[in-house]
Amino acid sequence: MLIVMRQDATREQVDAVIHAIEERGCTARPIPGGERISIGVLYNVGPIDPATFQGMPGVKEAIPVTRPYKLVSREIHPHDSVINVGEVSVGGDNFVIIAGPCAVESESQVMSTAEHVKRVGADIFRGGAFKPRTSPYAFQGLGEEGLRILARVRENYGLPVVTEVLDMEHFDMVEKYVDIVQIGTRNMQNFSLLRRAGEAGKPILLKRGMSATVDEWLMAAEYIISEGNPQIILCERGLRTFVRHSRNTLDFSAVPVVRRESHLPVIVDPSHAAGLRDQVLPLSRAGAAVGAHGLMVEVHCMPDSALCDGGQSLYPEQFEVLCRQARAIRDIAIQNH
Repeated sequence: MLIVMRQDATREQVDAVIHAIEERGCTARPIPGGERISIGVLYNVGPIDPATFQGMPGVKEAIPVTRPYKLVSREIHPHDSVINVGEVSVGGDNFVIIAGPCAVESESQVMSTAEHVKRVGADIFRGGAFKPRTSPYAFQGLGEEGLRILARVRENYGLPVVTEVLDMEHFDMVEKYVDIVQIGTRNMQNFSLLRRAGEAGKPILLKRGMSATVDEWLMAAEYIISEGNPQIILCERGLRTFVRHSRNTLDFSAVPVVRRESHLPVIVDPSHAAGLRDQVLPLSRAGAAVGAHGLMVEVHCMPDSALCDGGQSLYPEQFEVLCRQARAIRDIAIQNH
């Protein structure tokens, strides 16, 4: 349930409503707005009669929430959330491009890539310090040394950085070095990790599981926000289907659905969906056209010698084309929204 307070509600009236919620064994979550405060009612067992709160001083209305996810839904938070990462804003009418190599291989490799993507239009730099690989014999990342290199990208080029955390053991370490912590597709329903992300002081980039429904994806985000961290960026990265012409099937229909159901920003990762370099540009254009708040793409200064996912990594000159085309399409999409 969402309890909407009147514009002239006093602090004492808000506190009285919170006390009444907690007396019923529920959790009250105040949600400040531009003109008034709303209060979400969480962890209730069964429905609550709106009349319980409707007559209290300062209450404008009590609205039942019909979705299983509450805090991520537009029923409780009708306006778009904008996640601020340094000087970069994700969400609303902003369109961000996150770019960098799949894995941090060396300082020279990362710095040369960062210099190029910064110059031609990237807003945030990505790179894997810990890599979840299908084969135990594949390159697994540089660990903390990779995190240090990412931190130097921020220092040298002013780009916020994002990398994936794989487990609870390394969460504190990752959070210390980066600006955005990524929860990957394999961990979308790792509920302990999601709860830890909810305690983080950094934004969380939550990738959709490769077999997850939109509702399951949003419920994963609910785990994070219910623990107190509302800074969530959703990322559609493709579903595993029967097709053989690409690694995964990028679900573009999920973008407008998520934008309708949730206030959280949603971006698209065409690189992991395609698995093939020649599909990344057209899928990026489609992501911009369908209304995504941004793209996350892999770029490598020498992809033919990459230790991880070189076949889907763009050459620097291809990334320049992507930035120009995707931003132009996004501008048209906003004008016609």
